[in-house]
Amino acid sequence: MPISMLESSIFKDMFGTAAMREVFDDTATLRRYTDTEIALAKVQGELGVIPKAAAAAIVARADSSKLDMAELKRETEIVGYPILPLVHQISKMCGPEGEYLHWGATTQDIMDTATVLQVRDGLAIIEKDLNELDAILDQMSLQYRDAPMAGRTHLQHALPITFGYKAAVWLLMVRRHRERLAQLKPRVLIGQFGGAAGTLASLGEQGLAVQEALMKELGLGAAPVTWHVARDGLVEAIQFLALVTGSLGKIALDIMLMMTNELGEAFEPFVKGRGASSTMPQKRNPISCELMLSASKAVRQHAGLALDAMVQDFERATGPWHIEWSAIPESFILTAGALKQAKFMLAGLEVDTKRMLKNLDLTGGLIVAEAVMMGLAPYIGRQTAHDVVYDACRAASIQGKKLADVLYQDKAVSEKLDRAQIDRLCDPANYLGAAPQMVDRMRAWKKN
Repeated sequence: MPISMLESSIFKDMFGTAAMREVFDDTATLRRYTDTEIALAKVQGELGVIPKAAAAAIVARADSSKLDMAELKRETEIVGYPILPLVHQISKMCGPEGEYLHWGATTQDIMDTATVLQVRDGLAIIEKDLNELDAILDQMSLQYRDAPMAGRTHLQHALPITFGYKAAVWLLMVRRHRERLAQLKPRVLIGQFGGAAGTLASLGEQGLAVQEALMKELGLGAAPVTWHVARDGLVEAIQFLALVTGSLGKIALDIMLMMTNELGEAFEPFVKGRGASSTMPQKRNPISCELMLSASKAVRQHAGLALDAMVQDFERATGPWHIEWSAIPESFILTAGALKQAKFMLAGLEVDTKRMLKNLDLTGGLIVAEAVMMGLAPYIGRQTAHDVVYDACRAASIQGKKLADVLYQDKAVSEKLDRAQIDRLCDPANYLGAAPQMVDRMRAWKKN
């Protein structure tokens, strides 16, 4: 068993994606550290904080691909952070001008800003996946807009719905996540540059100018005050990912239950051998759903860890920061993996509308008891109608009869409703409420 599923050569593409790993792997992390150092030198040269020649040399010569990884690892284990070892090596690459590298910055400035750059790249991937998932669910809700099935509450038949309505509920969550993502970007994509205690004291009167220019160079927002110990921005990103995977977990649970032999209403796409058992040839296990559900639980734990990491002491913390080093990349990778599984599973979902109709009639019409009650209520009163239909439902269950047959024989009903009216009330297709119209409203709501 590997230490982490996310890096296992066997499991990594089940739980994550190559694209998201490339955002957070060592190569990308060191590149973002270096990008930040280069951008800092560039703007400081333009502002006259450091010599322009030194800035030009740093921009031209700093190259994260030339770092000695073994030496960087060795020194990081001593220092406890990678930035000082990185600066040692890059300053040597840049020659004498390298003495101006990392001017006025502190380790956390570089690491936080690099993390925000990675978060930006990661959110772009998540955004693309959510857009694609939106399109899949939008089409599904349209295709099955009028396909009746049993709506279930407390795992029991409640009232008829349509499968399109169910897909529209899933779509609602995805569309709100897209809205949340757009709203959180201005709060999350904020760079960090404050110096040792956040006051930019080492740069004197030019500190704020350097900060503003650095963020403009990197395409990030700038906070009015240093956020070394105000971690809510990054934590919000993780909470957002927990919301996304939580919704995917809900969809996964629905599909897993619908795949049971007892229901048999929907199935993950058939791929020969996928979900197979080593001993039971008949098995078709819900693999994508299982991975989605697993991700929802794992990211939820990271969301809790991130909230813990918000409680930091004074102006620079003694430890909670390190929690983010695992919580952020792992949350992004797990979310990307879950979205990949969701897109594959839902795009090829096999929906059995005939089985849905069969299950809808499983209780012999009891699922439309409310319809009968409401149809009878104008004649005998709602509460009386409730009691009459309740007794009829009980009789139908005990005698193994259809509800309509019991109602035909009940004078309290037959004196008020004829057979055609009873049959119409007992037809689930006539009691879908506004489900189809809700599908239409959902598809039109904040589509772009």
